[in-house]
This record gives sequence, structure tokens and C-alpha cells, in this order.
Amino acid sequence: MPASDGLPEPKLLLLFEVLYSTGSVTRAAERLGQSQPTISLWLGKLRQQLRDPLFVRTPGGMKPTPQAEALITPCREVLESLRRLVDWEVAFDPATAQRLFRLCLSDASHITLLPRLLERLREIAPGVRLELARIDGHTEQALEIGEADLAIGFIPWLGGGIYQQVLFPQDWVCLAGPTHPRIDGQLTISDYQREGHVQVSAGTGQKLLDAGLVRAQTKRRIVLELPGFLGVGAVIQSTDLLVTLPRHIGQTLADTYGLQVLECPVPIEGFTVKQHWHARYHQDAGNRWLRGVLVELFGRAR
Repeated sequence: MPASDGLPEPKLLLLFEVLYSTGSVTRAAERLGQSQPTISLWLGKLRQQLRDPLFVRTPGGMKPTPQAEALITPCREVLESLRRLVDWEVAFDPATAQRLFRLCLSDASHITLLPRLLERLREIAPGVRLELARIDGHTEQALEIGEADLAIGFIPWLGGGIYQQVLFPQDWVCLAGPTHPRIDGQLTISDYQREGHVQVSAGTGQKLLDAGLVRAQTKRRIVLELPGFLGVGAVIQSTDLLVTLPRHIGQTLADTYGLQVLECPVPIEGFTVKQHWHARYHQDAGNRWLRGVLVELFGRAR
């Protein structure tokens, strides 16, 4: 890696890698816990040492020059070697940290996990901020390049290089209104087939629900289809419809709206909610800390 006075110091190499991944000085500053003027100063030093602009501002963000494209691979190799040999990262102190964490969450987790997590972070890490993104086909890449710190949910398609840790298991329940005219504390398969249902299309577990219904040769009479969980509780509370949901979101909605929680009469395969992170950030002090908070809050359905 060419330089006028030796290899750039680790913080400048880390800036180069983060800026290449994010294409944004603002996001690089948030990722590294530094002010934008500090990041600009570091970038100036790096440009001087490597004798190239490295990144050019465009309407689409900071784009790498050909020299930067050529240097990114050796830069990442140097950083990985440093991570193995020397723990030069400053320890993460939640009480004083000013860091943005990006989480990929399911719609259900916005209701079940996010409020408790945010409450806990405001208690022990008042300077920490959260940014949420969907779980989708981009999630694996987002974890790899540092656009996301963690992905939490049922995400069986994530590939190699991704660590995972079980938080809690999920089975399936049905919800009914508190004064449902035909359902009172118990749900039979005949009831399930007779009553009208709300279908929620969001959630990676919905494929398990659909597969279980096919195996059981059971059909639901769908009256309302929703793209997410917003409004489900109010609809069930005020109608004679049923909804089939993973237990965690089902119990949360039932507690909020005073609904009946009924065992699902159709055998549906369960699943586990896990937190996922990329191997590149396995030893990152902030990432480790946040993973520990999530286990403390939600490990094994606490």
C-alpha cells in the first residue's frame, strides 16, 4: 500500500474501510463514534499519505476512486491481521458511548422486542441511538459491509460468515376477541375452519404456517389480509375474527388489547428467534455489548 511516510495508522485504515462500505462521511462518523470534523481531518491525512483523493463526493454519496478500489482489499487484509494480533480497539463504555447501532428487525419485533430494548438502552447507555431496517434479501450483505450491526428474527437463509445465537423458541397461538360469541377459552379444529380469519402476510414464519395448514389439509376462511401487524389487535378486539400468530407477538397483542390466547388446533412447526452478526464484527466491543444486552433481556423467552 503506497504511502509517503509508512503504513497509515489503524484508525485511518479503519476509516478508509468504513467510508468505502458506507459511502457517507456522516455514517462513517456515527460508525466510528467521532465527530464529522474529526473524520474530515482523518480523511485529509489519509489522502496525503496515500497521495490520492480516495473518495469523490457525488449526488449518490462518496464514491471511491480507482486507487481506492485497488486499495480496499489490501486494507481489509491489514485490518484483519491487526484484529487477530492486537486488540487496539478502545473498550466500549455504554455509559459514555455516542454510537449508532443499526438493527434489522421483523415487523413483529417492532412490537415485542423494541420497546423493552429501547427502555433498557436509555437506562444504561443514554448516548446510544438505534436505526431500524427491514429483514429482506439485502440483510446478509448489510451485516457483512457494516450497514447493520445485528439482525434479529427467524432468518434461515443467511449464509456463511454469519454468527447466530438463539434467543427464544416460538410456537403458534390463535387470538380471539374477549367476548367472541362462539369461542370461549378453547378452540377446536371445527371452530378454526368455521370462523373467519385475519391473515398477516409479514413475517418470515408465515411460510411455516402455510405449510402446516397444507399438511393438515386445513383451510382458513380469510376475511381480511394485512401487510403487517399494525391494527391486528384492534381488529380482533372489535370483531369475531381469529388470527394465528407466533406466541410472542400473540401474547403481546393479547395483553395490550385484552384478547383470548388459544392453543392453535393445527400442528404448526415452531422456530427459534435468533440474533445474527457477521464474523467481521464478532470481536467488536460495541457489538459484543449489544448482543449481551439482548441475551439479558430476551434469552430463552425471559
